Amino acid sequence: MISRHRSSFVVPVCVSMMAIAMAAFAGSVLSAQDSMTALRQSDIQSLRMAIEDLQTTFGQRYASASQYLQRLDALEAALRQLEPAAAQKQPGAVEKLAVLARQFRQLQQEALLANPLLDFDKLLVVKRAADVPGKDSKAARKQSNRHLGLPQNWQGNCALPKTGYDNEIAVLSPVRPEGKLATLYRPANGEFVGDVDLHFDAQKLLFSMPVPRGRWRIWEINVDGTGLRQIPTGDEPDVDDYDACYLPDGRIVFASTRCFQGVPCVGGGNTVANLCLLSADQRSVRQLCFDQDHNWCPTVLNDGRVLYSRWEYSDSPHYFTRLLFRMNPDGTGQMEYYGSNSCWPNSIFYARPIPGHPTKVIGVVSGHHGVARMGELVLLDPARGRHQADGAVQRIPGYGLPVQPKIGDAIVDGSWPKFLHPFPLSEKYFLVSMKPSPQDQWGIYLVDVFDNTVLVREEPDYALLEPIPLRKTPRPPVIPDRVDLDRRDAVVYLSDIYAGKGLQGVPRGTVKKLRIYEFHYAYPGMGGHIHIGIDGPWDARRIHGTVDVAPDGSACFRVPANVPLAVQPLDAQGRALQVMRSWFTAMPGERLSCVGCHESQNTAPTPNTAMAVRRRPAEITPWYGPPRGFSFRREVQPVLDRYCVGCHDGKEADRPDFTNSRKSPFDNFTPAYVALHPYVRRPGPESDYFLQKPLEWHASTSELVQMLEKGHHNVRLDAEAWDRLYTWIDLNVPDHGTWGEHRKVPGNYHQRRLEMRTKYANRPEDPEQYPTPPPEPVDFVHPQPQPPRQTPKLQIAGWPMDAAEAKRRQAAVGLPAELKVELAPGLMLEMVLIPPGQFIMGQSDGCDDEYPPCVVKIDRPFYMGRFEVTNAQYAAFDPQHQSGYISVFNKDQSTRGEAANRDRQPVIRVTWHQAMAFCDWLSARTGMQFTLPTEAQWEYACRAGTSTPMNYGDVTADFGKLANLADQRLQNLARRDSPRWLPAIAVVNDGAMVTDNVGRYPPNAFGLCDMHGNVAEWTRSVYRPYPYDPRDGRDDPTAQGSKIVRGGSFYDRPHRARSAFRLHYPPWQPVFNVGFRVVCEVDAANSVTAAKSAN
Repeated sequence: MISRHRSSFVVPVCVSMMAIAMAAFAGSVLSAQDSMTALRQSDIQSLRMAIEDLQTTFGQRYASASQYLQRLDALEAALRQLEPAAAQKQPGAVEKLAVLARQFRQLQQEALLANPLLDFDKLLVVKRAADVPGKDSKAARKQSNRHLGLPQNWQGNCALPKTGYDNEIAVLSPVRPEGKLATLYRPANGEFVGDVDLHFDAQKLLFSMPVPRGRWRIWEINVDGTGLRQIPTGDEPDVDDYDACYLPDGRIVFASTRCFQGVPCVGGGNTVANLCLLSADQRSVRQLCFDQDHNWCPTVLNDGRVLYSRWEYSDSPHYFTRLLFRMNPDGTGQMEYYGSNSCWPNSIFYARPIPGHPTKVIGVVSGHHGVARMGELVLLDPARGRHQADGAVQRIPGYGLPVQPKIGDAIVDGSWPKFLHPFPLSEKYFLVSMKPSPQDQWGIYLVDVFDNTVLVREEPDYALLEPIPLRKTPRPPVIPDRVDLDRRDAVVYLSDIYAGKGLQGVPRGTVKKLRIYEFHYAYPGMGGHIHIGIDGPWDARRIHGTVDVAPDGSACFRVPANVPLAVQPLDAQGRALQVMRSWFTAMPGERLSCVGCHESQNTAPTPNTAMAVRRRPAEITPWYGPPRGFSFRREVQPVLDRYCVGCHDGKEADRPDFTNSRKSPFDNFTPAYVALHPYVRRPGPESDYFLQKPLEWHASTSELVQMLEKGHHNVRLDAEAWDRLYTWIDLNVPDHGTWGEHRKVPGNYHQRRLEMRTKYANRPEDPEQYPTPPPEPVDFVHPQPQPPRQTPKLQIAGWPMDAAEAKRRQAAVGLPAELKVELAPGLMLEMVLIPPGQFIMGQSDGCDDEYPPCVVKIDRPFYMGRFEVTNAQYAAFDPQHQSGYISVFNKDQSTRGEAANRDRQPVIRVTWHQAMAFCDWLSARTGMQFTLPTEAQWEYACRAGTSTPMNYGDVTADFGKLANLADQRLQNLARRDSPRWLPAIAVVNDGAMVTDNVGRYPPNAFGLCDMHGNVAEWTRSVYRPYPYDPRDGRDDPTAQGSKIVRGGSFYDRPHRARSAFRLHYPPWQPVFNVGFRVVCEVDAANSVTAAKSAN
């Protein structure tokens, strides 16, 4: 027997064997070898599996199964008997193969179309004139999409031509290739007709069609072609309504452009449609979804909820973010169904539930650019997983093959066959519109999970689309409404903020509050990634305020309804520990609950009685005033005026100018904003879409915050000033708080949106209006002068020293200069001997926390890693860890960013605890004593006898061949039309954009590589002020407090990577540019040096 599990992808049976038959009958000359190769590609077993499955499933309802199998056995035997003749190229072999192919095709059609699931006589289809098959150029595809009525993957129907179609809604009967197509409805003037939805009782249907010389509207017609009428959805003269779906209780959900939003990634050039609800008496409309971009393809799940596609890209790449969502018919319970934080699938269109199954759906996976709406047919089950391909049951065809997620843009352009509009008959058999190859037409096919595809019907010069059996279907249960339309708010209950991966590793008690803010989306004709900020958010942010989090991590609070909101967990300083990069919308009166921060829906919450649920829901504490757009000019500029402009006044060329009375240096952005934003890390418009590690974008990783915390010229911000800076950073550094603050809103869109949100969402607030006047001018407050530094006269005999002396002292220890430790077979950790000695630790003219310098004695030799620990080395300890990617800026990102996960790149995003755990694991594995270096050991080893700021000289030296630091390559993280804003030494090119392979740059005098740059490195020491005193317990691994990080990284300019430069982070915080290297005490190494030393 042929194996039922395939090791490689195969061409479907019908395609390969039909090709042989057609070629033979047409007079084409095929060699015997060509014929045999094609037949080998075919898979008779696909048909066998389908027949056997139907026999098992339906028994006597599929009574001819045995006969079909006998005929198939005979065909297979004949094929095997023919193989020797074909291999010997005997005359007539090809013709005989063609006869077998024809017989197989006949059997396949007969056996598969006898499927008892095809128990209906009539099939609804949309018949639409198509272009001549075979044209596959970009221009031809665009023209074909236009004729086929397929919007691009970033568009809705409102982007399509309204007329010029040769199309109709038709009925195929019988449902066979020889069946006849009868017109049910044909528009009189070539208008588009499509988006067909059949009522559960199969007596009427909905479809989309524009009114003559007007807007898109929803229509209803009886299945006998009578009773055509327009559905009354409000008849707004400048609004398009389309893509409607019947609900079990008689209401209708549909897409509408009454939100008056523009698609941001095309500058508002296309208008957005969000889902709305039409009452059962068809007298009232209510907006359900308040999303940044389109909602597509609503349908009803088996449990009565609504399934739809939602496109969102709040600070995430818009190529990847068309998710499947679900909600109750009243709009409550809006929640991801599949694909959040996943770069695959880019798009899921036309998804439908599998009959009788609680979770499985079938849908078309497509890309962003490239072919429109069409793509690969994929069976998904979110019960298996919702990320990437975790829940992908099968790609069809693709039996027995794992579904590999592909990250890119036009990911399905070269994939054949292509599919549209699947209709599941079961979890194994599907009707679908399919185009087998560029030369073929769009026809209706029956396909199955065994890779069979059999033609049901095609029509010359036409595409047949949207197959729907014309029969009654079970009406899903009616879910009672959970809204209270007399209210304008909702209650959110959060059971445990620490549950889930979003705050994994964050100690309990760290989260003190939640920040609540609202998205204010772009109007038509405006929008983009450089409008609200420079490589900041796509959308304006409206700050609402904060609510408290109970000690157990729970919270219960009221929020405004019908408003897209985001939540950020805040630490004691008011800094976001995680970013949401999405939103939730609560309906009026809804009681919305969630488990934790990015907690998987597939895990059950831990039963508990949360503290917050015992109290009345909290009201949001306003943030220094009523809800309003966050404007840099209003919220941050006063902080700069009070604390900064006295020195940063534009009079010194080497200082950023934070004054605001000058002309904008860039595209109508606030002058001080243009000067300040480069010193802040943020996600930007399109950060890596995978779930970010906790604190990835924490304010503590921004140079601005680090500099101020170090005591920048004794500037001391008050609590409100810090809060304003932190909030600005956490909101993705916006400049403008409204769209009109950047430039005039086009046309009457501002007025119309306000009218629509008042009428259909009961939100009369105008987000373009600030509720308070501009702040009053603020006087500069001079910081208290710092006492002059007394430069200590520190001298050490024999220090500094040159490289030759450093080597001599290494040799004088009397131990091998190098040590190699095996982590895994073939994977070595190289260690370098560091001799004892004295040095001056700190820098007299450095930052405040580097002063005063002092003499420190390293009284014992030790071994230190020649390189930072690499990804491959760390994987020997923890194979699940991912260093991930470094996000890039601008739009149109088709990757996750710049890779930081190659084997020889240094591991990053490891906490201090993880680094120490690696050392413990290595110690247990080798019998040696590994740990992290103390801060003193690290600086001593880095300097290697030098007293200069860098071990290779001054910070002004050309480091291009010496270290991986912030250079012109780093600035290329800002792509395309983004200004090259990342702080860097633009005249230097060190050859690396982010982290690079360890050891690429020359070592210092002790033989250590990358002590400056590449990645910063954890040390064992707690952050405490100088003078350094090892007797105060700062080097004790059990000492509590933030841990010191040294060395700077690819992200830092040389002055931030000096031998003396210090940063610090909590030991549980993973940091985007921090890794580590290990040390080993000499006593522990002595017993194994003979075996481990380098030759």
